[in-house]
Amino acid sequence: MPLFPNERNVRTTPEGLLWEPSERWVRGRKGDVTVVDSRHPVLVWEPDLPVPCYAFPREEVRTDLLRPAKNPPTGRHTGSQIFYDLEAGGALVENAAWTFPAADLAGHIAFEWFWRWDSGLDHWYEEEEEIFIHPRDPHKRVDAMPSSRHVQVEIDGTVVADTHSPVLLFETGLPTRYYVPREDVRLDLFEPTDHRTGCPYKGRAQYWNWRGEGEVPRNILWSYAEPLAAVSPVKGLLAFYNEAVDLVVDGERLPRPVTPFTKSLKP
Repeated sequence: MPLFPNERNVRTTPEGLLWEPSERWVRGRKGDVTVVDSRHPVLVWEPDLPVPCYAFPREEVRTDLLRPAKNPPTGRHTGSQIFYDLEAGGALVENAAWTFPAADLAGHIAFEWFWRWDSGLDHWYEEEEEIFIHPRDPHKRVDAMPSSRHVQVEIDGTVVADTHSPVLLFETGLPTRYYVPREDVRLDLFEPTDHRTGCPYKGRAQYWNWRGEGEVPRNILWSYAEPLAAVSPVKGLLAFYNEAVDLVVDGERLPRPVTPFTKSLKP
């Protein structure tokens, strides 16, 4: 069954790929070299992968920088057989690009992004905005909404945050995240870490560890110092993994959700 049965623009290939044309101007760079400059990109969803990738018309790719891959990972991308190494900006990137074995996508080339294989281009842009990790899914929403709910966060019975002015972040497929003003968080109970992540919907995040005892996952607390414009209300606020802390919202203790992050949250 298609992921988006009500979307008329989404098509399915016999290989199980879902794809749709995009009207965004997309560019990708390696160092100072523009490798992709496309006004006709295609979004592609592979089976069992949670995020899309882009595929680009061959004529909008610097194919002169691509070489047949020396060590192709045959079958990685839904049975793809043709992979390319990239030589650009004084660097060689193995298996940076490939073509899908689908007639609908013939003449298109896709590129790796950092979220999965840690090999690809250095910078990607949609219009004039840099994007990170993977392309944004047009069928998902992220809304950051100021609220007056009473939110308390507990770790091992200790109240570490208590606020009446949170920002609630609603993201398709994930539990509501409660962003708390710094003055309402016991930040003295945490220490900053070197851990950093990027999100195509929110930006780049910094993290803190719990200083106390107990089996508390590392990097339990995070913040976006300079979030993307779409979620600007969370700027400088702090959020916890619902999966590993206890949340009390308007007097109701919430169950801990099970999400794709649950297994990766380790003390």
